[in-house]
Amino acid sequence: MTSPTNSTSLSVSSGQIWTRARGLLLALAVLLAAGITMAALTSGDQHGRLDPRSADRYGSRAAAELLGNSGVSIDVVTTLDEATAATGPDTTLLVTNPDLLTPHQQWLLHDTAALSGGRTVHLGAGPPSVDILAPGVRTSTPAPVSARAPHCSLPGAARAGTVDIGGERYVTDSPEADGCYLSDGVPTLLRIPTAGTDTDTETGAGADTDAGDTVLLGSPDLLYNDRLDKQGNASLTLQLLGSRPHLVWYLPSLSDASASQGSGDNSGDGGDRGFLDLIPSGWLWGTFQLFLAAVLAAVWRARRLGPLVTERLPVAIQASESTEGRARLYRKANARAHAASALRSATRDRLAPLLGVPATEAHSPESLIPAVASHLADTAQDPHTLLFGPPPADDAALVRLADQLDALEREVRTS
Repeated sequence: MTSPTNSTSLSVSSGQIWTRARGLLLALAVLLAAGITMAALTSGDQHGRLDPRSADRYGSRAAAELLGNSGVSIDVVTTLDEATAATGPDTTLLVTNPDLLTPHQQWLLHDTAALSGGRTVHLGAGPPSVDILAPGVRTSTPAPVSARAPHCSLPGAARAGTVDIGGERYVTDSPEADGCYLSDGVPTLLRIPTAGTDTDTETGAGADTDAGDTVLLGSPDLLYNDRLDKQGNASLTLQLLGSRPHLVWYLPSLSDASASQGSGDNSGDGGDRGFLDLIPSGWLWGTFQLFLAAVLAAVWRARRLGPLVTERLPVAIQASESTEGRARLYRKANARAHAASALRSATRDRLAPLLGVPATEAHSPESLIPAVASHLADTAQDPHTLLFGPPPADDAALVRLADQLDALEREVRTS
């Protein structure tokens, strides 16, 4: 009668699974909680950013009411078609996020604004848009938002005085441009008149409307609800956005149908953009950082730990426990070939002295196989396959090989 086999000796228990996985689960839980917390803290702040209908911290409802009380009518639009259709000599077009526009949209907006005779104000126009929206203008390193004095001859800025401004800085070689609110000598507000505009007649609320101009504002902070009543922010808002009786407040949207249209003859990008062109430039650096982190992790995991060092055990361990522990390691690593090689090598070591084969030739098929075959009564068994054959294909074949090696050794011993 055979004793029952311990089926759980080599299996992984639920406790072991939990021990191995709890670290990863804890890390995922921390990341999830951190993401939810950050989303909850920032969702309210960015809701309705620069929207004239929003009373949130970063909304612009206070600026809209100030302009409305000054007799300026305001139209809020979210598509390029609506924005370009409303332009005219008596209209100021405010673009809250010009960098969100595609090059095709930027060219359409630039061409329409140049012919309208009105004023166009771009908030925070950076490298993705300034080359098209304001040809001849270059951006410099952004500056922090702080209270700055105008230091320019533009009447509207001189009347407003110190305002909260910073962000993008603009450089141009045009002698007709007005640069105000300097940061290290580079303006954060730039006014570029179109042909025919007399800069000496620019008076803010009573501006010359015979020709248009383009105003680049490095940052939109002075239009936020929580900043409008500080410094001269409200005054400069009136000078820039209230110089004409009608204001078109353009909030660019990714859902605008014009964003997916092909480029025109003057778009400069040579055709429809591909998928890679739609990926922001920041993702390139992010991907590079992930790749570098993966390389460093691979180098760390592949480091050499040096040769194995024999260490005396502090306590005696039973051979059965050592054998079972090694068997578990083999099974965990799915090392059937290594386990079969160990079984065959041990069998050859035990058979060699029984057959009178020198220990140095115990693992030589030419010396061991003839001696083993002479002691076998069953010619159906192939000693070469058993002692030097290929590794088993599965666990069942490994068990079968162990049984056959035991039977071969018993037959040699009893012959």
